Amino acid sequence: MVQGVGFRPWLWRCARELGLAGWTRNAGAALLLEVEGDPAALEQLLARLDQPPAHARIARRRITRQSPAGEAGFRILEGMDMPASVAGLLPDLAACPDCLREARDPAERRYRYPFGSCTRCGPRHSIVNELPWSRRHTSMVAFPACAACAREYADPADRRFHAETLACAACGPQLTLLAGRDEPVAHGDDALCTAARWLRDGRVLAVKGLAGYHLVAAASDEGAVARLRVRKRRPVKPFALMFADLASARSCCRVGEMETALLGGVAAPIVLLERREPSAAAPKLARGIAPASPLLGVMLAPTPMHRLLLDQLGGPVVATSGNRDGEPVIGDDAAALAELAGLADGWLVHDREIISPTEDSIVRVVAGAPMLLRRARGEAPAVVAELPGSDGLLAVGAQQKSAPALAVAGEVVVAAQLGDLDTPVARTRFARCIADLARLQRTQIRRLACDLHPDYHSTRHAEATGLPLVRVQHHHAHVLSVMAEHGLVPPLLGVAWDGSGYGPDGTVWGGEFLAITPGGFRRFARLRRFRLPGAESAVREPRRTALGLLHAIGGSDIVGSGSLAPLRTFTAPERKVLAVMLERGVNAPLTSSAGRLFDGVASLLDLCQSASHEGEAATRLEWCAAAATGAAALPFVLRPGRDVAWVLDWEPALRDLLSGLAAGRPLPLLAAAFHRGLADAIVMLARRAGADRVVLAGGCFQNRLLAEQAIAGLRTAGITAWWPQRLPPNDGGLALGQLVRAWQLHGEATS
Repeated sequence: MVQGVGFRPWLWRCARELGLAGWTRNAGAALLLEVEGDPAALEQLLARLDQPPAHARIARRRITRQSPAGEAGFRILEGMDMPASVAGLLPDLAACPDCLREARDPAERRYRYPFGSCTRCGPRHSIVNELPWSRRHTSMVAFPACAACAREYADPADRRFHAETLACAACGPQLTLLAGRDEPVAHGDDALCTAARWLRDGRVLAVKGLAGYHLVAAASDEGAVARLRVRKRRPVKPFALMFADLASARSCCRVGEMETALLGGVAAPIVLLERREPSAAAPKLARGIAPASPLLGVMLAPTPMHRLLLDQLGGPVVATSGNRDGEPVIGDDAAALAELAGLADGWLVHDREIISPTEDSIVRVVAGAPMLLRRARGEAPAVVAELPGSDGLLAVGAQQKSAPALAVAGEVVVAAQLGDLDTPVARTRFARCIADLARLQRTQIRRLACDLHPDYHSTRHAEATGLPLVRVQHHHAHVLSVMAEHGLVPPLLGVAWDGSGYGPDGTVWGGEFLAITPGGFRRFARLRRFRLPGAESAVREPRRTALGLLHAIGGSDIVGSGSLAPLRTFTAPERKVLAVMLERGVNAPLTSSAGRLFDGVASLLDLCQSASHEGEAATRLEWCAAAATGAAALPFVLRPGRDVAWVLDWEPALRDLLSGLAAGRPLPLLAAAFHRGLADAIVMLARRAGADRVVLAGGCFQNRLLAEQAIAGLRTAGITAWWPQRLPPNDGGLALGQLVRAWQLHGEATS
């Protein structure tokens, strides 16, 4: 990653300091450097390449020695139009401290200018049209540099030396505040000041940021937050918060050393943090921001514009994705004015085009390491693995949390997470993302990999290309993704737990123990299966999943009794119909899903009966369990299986849970005991498999409590544990695993 990070200016300074002559230029797949001079100075330059400038990454280098050409001085040449590679695709970079300082310093010429950037920060992926990286290939081409900016661009002593996105108030993008389509209210700094006043008055604004729109409201305003919830049809899912600086975030949250680094890093992601008890010194936060959650999703201002707005407002804001429910984040101004009408009371826009809109990344520290939960702005696109000979292979991911992956020049780049593929807008964005990846990389897609599920839109898209296609089992792909991230090879045991995935046996998988071999995988064990009455309806209604669990251990009698919390939410006739569905297996598919098991237990504990968003029930169960300490594990039992070596039976654990409920035991203790039981069961299965290495994969391991207890238990047993970190454990990381499997097969299993 040597383009867009000030690498050529850094080389220029190094060469001048060492008295070397020559030139450097971007060349699509690489950066070229021709340099001549004293042999000792040349060796010093090579040594400096081992410590390149911030954000740069050198995957490999090739050195050719030749006769001196008699160069005079050192020059930066225009980039060459050569076949590109992922070397030129840099994620957007949050504002560096110097650019933030300049925007707030009256002595600087960019004082209160919202779009200052340099070689260390600013937009990259979101504004690029072509590679190699240069201003003429970005939407900044619409803003020719003024004389002052041109001098900075040409000055080796300036940090904006060859900064392709540099701009100022005289020549760069400008702000406008709109009350609606064709209704400008203010421009420039007046727009920013008026926007802050509107936020103080309780309005909700659509704010165009670095890579897309946010819906923004003052975090202290209960009414504004409540209105945003109603308008966005988001009853309880937590909103993210944006703070001006680390000190204000610390006043509301517990921020450890690693969280501090994440918040202040170039990606500026949303970081999940534990709340502090409210204090007089902390900003007031509306109760509706994250109802019932012990966590807050926090990010720092990613651009000078955001920092100036927060300073003007005098406090943090809610900053949630600028979109309607189920749609991708919006980057286009016309679409924002049309689609966000009714959600926003005003639009703070700028005239720099966003070519590739991207969501905010989300990260959580798990077992002492960052775990990306959504890999997007600031984190993608980027190289995640090397697979020699994989060029032209595309993996399309799954239906949810789509993030395609493309192999170019022996490296794999995963796109920013797009969202779910349930709407026409999302599917159009998905197709465009794939086309842009291939176009930017000047790579012809030759083969594809997809999920086994025949009804995923991603699968149908892959089939429609007519190209050779490898279909990869969902949970196998989850495990392979983590293995590729960490450079692991078989054999090992993969624990793949999530909500659902299509199984080759026609059932819904999701609680799998896969013995990974060089040739593929063997399903070593699974969770005991149960039925989901209503199929997809059970995903949205954990109470239905609870009925499936109860029916599996007690039959129709217990389902019809109505004595437990989920049963009380149904009428007697409804319970009767559901009992028949379960008894006959009508619209009640079998599943081994760990995710659905979490849902069912959350329903039995009356924590969530109907979910308003994905993962709500399991998240509430985790929050409940986190409030308890010292809980004994609920018993999970291994039994021999017919289709697998072992079945992990949850019935003893469920019966103990129901007994605890009847005895009035505290819900946090029961929830914690459930988590502890599952973590112990993972260790038990690993021992039974004789595994010395275990990979934890799948969306269930977003649960910090489960992941950390399983990792600790495996380590105590002398087993090395690996888990997702740079790629999400959910389906946002699935494409890498699909691509790895297709690469392994070398086309032998194509359709």
